[in-house]
Amino acid sequence: MSYEPYFTEEHEMLRKTVRSFVEKEVAPHVEKWEEIGEFPKEMIKRMGDLGFLGLRYPEEVGGQGWDYFASVVFAEEMARCGCGGFPMAVAVQTDMATPPIMEFGNEEQKERFLKPAIKGEKLAAIGITEPNYGSDVASIQTRARREGNEWVINGAKMFITNGPRADFITLVVRTSDDPGYKGLSIILVEMDRPGISISRKLNKVGMRSSDTAEIVFDNVRVPYENLLGQEGSGFKQIMWELQGERLISAAASIGIAEYAYDFAYRYAKERKQFAKPIAEFQVISHLLVEMKTEIEVCKEMTYSIAYRFSRGEVPSKEISMTKLACGQMAHWVADRALQICGGNGYMMEYPIQRIWRDTRLYRIGAGTDEIMKEIIAKQMGLEDY
Repeated sequence: MSYEPYFTEEHEMLRKTVRSFVEKEVAPHVEKWEEIGEFPKEMIKRMGDLGFLGLRYPEEVGGQGWDYFASVVFAEEMARCGCGGFPMAVAVQTDMATPPIMEFGNEEQKERFLKPAIKGEKLAAIGITEPNYGSDVASIQTRARREGNEWVINGAKMFITNGPRADFITLVVRTSDDPGYKGLSIILVEMDRPGISISRKLNKVGMRSSDTAEIVFDNVRVPYENLLGQEGSGFKQIMWELQGERLISAAASIGIAEYAYDFAYRYAKERKQFAKPIAEFQVISHLLVEMKTEIEVCKEMTYSIAYRFSRGEVPSKEISMTKLACGQMAHWVADRALQICGGNGYMMEYPIQRIWRDTRLYRIGAGTDEIMKEIIAKQMGLEDY
C-alpha cells in the first residue's frame, strides 16, 4: 500500500535497512533480554554507529539530516522486533530526552549531551513523573535550589526508563516558589554526580527488556549552566516535548500492532480445526479484517498529523487524538491476536502474550487515555480545568 506524499523511495530504503537490522540483531535476542530485564548497553553504541539515533537531527550535531518521517519509519520498524521494551528504551534516547536539548539547548549543551547521545556514547533518560505526581506535571515537587553557580537538587523521580544505567537525565524540576507550571525548569543532570541513587529497579508487567527505576536526588550539585533554556520555562518545554513523544508512541503502536496482526494471520493460516485452517472460518477471517482495518485507519491518521508536525505545526488536540486512538488500537489488536491463537496464545512460549502485555503501556505512558480525553475535550470547548 502506498502512503504518498508522506514517504519517499529513500524512506522505504531506510525502512528496509532498519527492518534488516531488527531481524538480524534485535529479534533473535528479545527472549533473553526480556528474561534478564535489560538489553546490552552496547546496543546503543551499535545503533549510534549505524546512524539510527540521530536520523532527523542536523549533520552539525552528528545527525543524518533526514525529515520527521524518518523517525516515524524507525519507530514503526523497531516496534516490529517482537517486544515493546527495547524499542521504548531507544525512543527515550531519540525522541524524548534529546529533542529538548536540540530545541532549547545552547551549543555547549549540545556538545556535552546531544552529540554523545546521537553517537550512542551516552545513554539518556527523561525525568518527569514522581512518586506522587504523574499526569499533574505542574505540581511536581523535585526541587532545584540555586546556590552561587550551582543547583542543589532534592527529590525523587518514578518510572524512569533507562534510569538504572543512564549517563544523564533530562530532568524537570521546580526552581522557584512560583505556583504551578510557572516555577518549573529543565536541568540536564549527569547521573554519576554524588547524591544520586537508584532506590529500586522496578518490576513491570510488560516492557521488561527495558530497565526502569525510581531515582532519588539527595543534595545533588549541578553546574548552573546545565539549565536548559530560560529558568521558569520548563513546563512549556516539556509540553512541547510531549507532543513529539506522543506521535512517536502512535507510530510505535502501529508497528507493534502490525507484528501482532502478522503473527495472528500466519497462525490462522496454519492452525487447523475441523479439517481446515481456522482462517477459513468466517468469525476468524472477519476478525482479521477488522484488525487490519483499524491498523490502516490509525496509519493514515498518524501520518497526516505527523506531516503537519513536520511542517512546524503543533496541533496538540489532533496529536492527543492520534495517541489515544493508536494506543487503544494496538492493545485491541494484540488482544484479538491472542484470542485467535487461543490457548497457545496464553502460553509464555508464544510471543503474542508479551505483545499483549507490552501494548497495555501505550494507554498509560506519555499521557494516559484519560488525560488525552481531557486535553481533547478542553480544546473542543467541552470542559474547563
